[in-house]
Amino acid sequence: MSPIYKNIHPKSKFNGIHYDFVDLKELAYSLVKEGQEYEVAVGNFLMDWLDDSDSVQVKTSGSTGVPKIISLKKEHMVNSALATGTFFNLGPGAKALNCLSSYFIAGKMMLVRGMVLGWEMDFVEPSTHPLELNSQHYDFVAMVPMQVQNSISYLDQIGTLIIGGAPISSELKISLSNVNTRVFETYGMTETITHIAVKEFANDSNTNNFKALPNVVFTKDERDCLVIEAPKVSDDIIVTNDVVNLMSSSEFQWLGRYDNVINSGGIKIIPEQLELKLSSLINTRFFVSGLPDAQLGQKMVLVVEGNVDEEQLHVNIKSLNSISKFEIPKEIFNVPKFLETGNGKVNRTETLFKYKI
Repeated sequence: MSPIYKNIHPKSKFNGIHYDFVDLKELAYSLVKEGQEYEVAVGNFLMDWLDDSDSVQVKTSGSTGVPKIISLKKEHMVNSALATGTFFNLGPGAKALNCLSSYFIAGKMMLVRGMVLGWEMDFVEPSTHPLELNSQHYDFVAMVPMQVQNSISYLDQIGTLIIGGAPISSELKISLSNVNTRVFETYGMTETITHIAVKEFANDSNTNNFKALPNVVFTKDERDCLVIEAPKVSDDIIVTNDVVNLMSSSEFQWLGRYDNVINSGGIKIIPEQLELKLSSLINTRFFVSGLPDAQLGQKMVLVVEGNVDEEQLHVNIKSLNSISKFEIPKEIFNVPKFLETGNGKVNRTETLFKYKI
């Protein structure tokens, strides 16, 4: 019997057409030879998926370190697709849109879900406005925050929307509170084959907790960092650098990255939590970071993209009731443009290095 990853669901469709195993190989070859750049990425992945290997090579995003190539078992990718279908109750015939780059795991997994679950999937060129010229209704769509921000007025075309790849701003969260679409923030990484936990945005709920998908168990280590046991999608227990409040073995609150934590005079500051508080004051991209300091060990600074009145911003920050005196930046820096990782996330370390901060 053929491995399950070679069993293309009879109800699956790509851009309105069903392809069996042989036809899908021909489509993949055609996309690689004649397609646009985004179609070449789709074709390359399909060719990898349909070959005789039981694994695929995938490049990590580089958002939490140097990008690297890792091997993912196709069996685990199938299991991830099945878990998503079960959690969101989306089976054969569901209509989905893949508007993410298939160079990265999120876009690849949308294609896998289509083949495994029998979805009718449109794949389009990734853009910052994926629904602008598209009037179709979709049961399931995955986007990054920038795409969502530019699609607010079109979200009634989507039944279920998942968001990942970057933090969600306070401004976007407010905008999402007024839509009827079911919206979920996701937690995951390439090593877990995209999301293994989700958090729903709901008007009647104030929860900040991520809840596990099926067959996922959470613990934490001595650093208070999340540890993931998910045998259906990974042979190894995954120790992360994500600082969390662990509510149970299936639920956690994400606080920030351990490698971003600032120790200033013995006070530990989690940048992501402070950035959440500052987001009401700053309408452009920014981040806080720690720089070496002879007295404090590290001094906390604020880095803002674009022009800002530093003196006025400092006054405004001091007036915030939600922050302590230890969370007031020692300095504020303006830079013209943040450096980014391959999938569009802010690269804090490289930005600091480039502008000699």
